[in-house]
Amino acid sequence: MDAKRVRIRGRVHGVGFRDWMVREATRLGVQGWVRNRTDGSIEALVAGDAAAVGALLTACRAGPLLARVESIDEDFSDPPAEPGFRRVPTL
Repeated sequence: MDAKRVRIRGRVHGVGFRDWMVREATRLGVQGWVRNRTDGSIEALVAGDAAAVGALLTACRAGPLLARVESIDEDFSDPPAEPGFRRVPTL
């Protein structure tokens, strides 16, 4: 299982990015969570088959229609404790 913690920066708040990411992750069978950060970025923990995680991160570079992704930082992480993919409270 491949697991990464990612930070997505750009115009990612108020454009449906988290809901879009939940749908994409669920479609790809990726587990984890996504949340807004108070600095205007999005943070997520994504885990699953390496190809599925890679596909999700590739999709995140474009994001939903109204988003404008400027950068994505990735770090290796431990997989999430809970199954599925969900939104969690802002940090």
